[in-house]
Amino acid sequence: MAVKKIKEGLYLINTLHWERRLFDELIPLPDGTTYNAYLIIGEHKTALIDTSDTLKAEEFLRDLDTIGVKKIDYIVSNHAEQDHSGAIPSVLEKFKEAVVVTNEKCAELLKTHLQIPSQKFLVIKENDTIDLGGKTLKFIMTPWVHWPETQTTLLLEDKIAFTCDFFGSHLATTEFLNDGTPELYNAAKRYYAEIMAPFRNIIPKNIEKIEDFGPEMICPSHGPIHTNPQFIIDAYKEWASTKVENLVLLLYVSMHHSTERAVRFLEQKLIDEGVNVKVFGLPVADTGEIAMALLDAATLIIATPTVLASAHPLAIYYTYLANALRPKTKYLAIVNSYGWGGKTAEDLKNIFSNFKGEIIDEISFKGLPDEKAYESLQKLAKTVGEKHRADGLI
Repeated sequence: MAVKKIKEGLYLINTLHWERRLFDELIPLPDGTTYNAYLIIGEHKTALIDTSDTLKAEEFLRDLDTIGVKKIDYIVSNHAEQDHSGAIPSVLEKFKEAVVVTNEKCAELLKTHLQIPSQKFLVIKENDTIDLGGKTLKFIMTPWVHWPETQTTLLLEDKIAFTCDFFGSHLATTEFLNDGTPELYNAAKRYYAEIMAPFRNIIPKNIEKIEDFGPEMICPSHGPIHTNPQFIIDAYKEWASTKVENLVLLLYVSMHHSTERAVRFLEQKLIDEGVNVKVFGLPVADTGEIAMALLDAATLIIATPTVLASAHPLAIYYTYLANALRPKTKYLAIVNSYGWGGKTAEDLKNIFSNFKGEIIDEISFKGLPDEKAYESLQKLAKTVGEKHRADGLI
């Protein structure tokens, strides 16, 4: 836990969760995470922007005490998810005069998720303002980064945007100000790939709203504060664009080495074609690394054995995950080793329903890859190379 004074009348309450290694029981956190809240003390009123995770509510209140705050008038909830809103009930219990300031959609979620009574809400709309006395809050709607109710709070006089999950990173660190380091770039890219990527078509509109404000500082609710806002804005523009790279993401699982032999052969043939390759063995893969590679890869190849007449469960899981992330990948191929039959390729294609690109090949072979299988794999590598060259990627 840490409290940092950012500017006069503005404090960061930085809940460090060093040991957390999984988020939503799904997302790996190799660097832990933080839950950031911000206390703004005006001449007449005091506002708290977001809170902390439910599990950290008691520690969060202790941090508030270290600032010496005696009264909170407004608790601004930018997003209803409990890693930011979880401590709101505890804050309301301690500061009974406080009201929760948020938009109508967020208020409805907080009523159900945290059972906050209706009378404790001050519901605002886009461009509404609250005067704290020398410090003015303005609210803009930034939906689907990454829930439909998400908003951003602007501190007008100081040109600061409090964006909640937008522009965040799962990165536990005591260096709470960052002007754009490689470490932060990688953490923010992982965060974007895992959480924001499915909303790629909506994100540019929200970026535009933030850019129009011209922030001098962006304060997310996970990870360090951006003292160089253009760094993270430009990164988001790149990730949300249609741009792909000369990269094949090759995901595979192999039970008795048949599929693995095909993968190793294909990997070398792709390299021979001048194509960059990232290979992930799914039993030991980092989901976040795969999500990041999906942001860049022009081609996705899934290689799997057949199990009980369909794809291996890990191949099914990661195909489902890739579909949910809605990647901008342009080309897809499926490689399958089978024992006696099945409908592996058909099942994987049905799962990958959000894919709008071209399926360039489906290669199936019985048992170990034979000469015909290797010829098909070499042809696939050549086709990928031709596609990438035609797109100007090589």
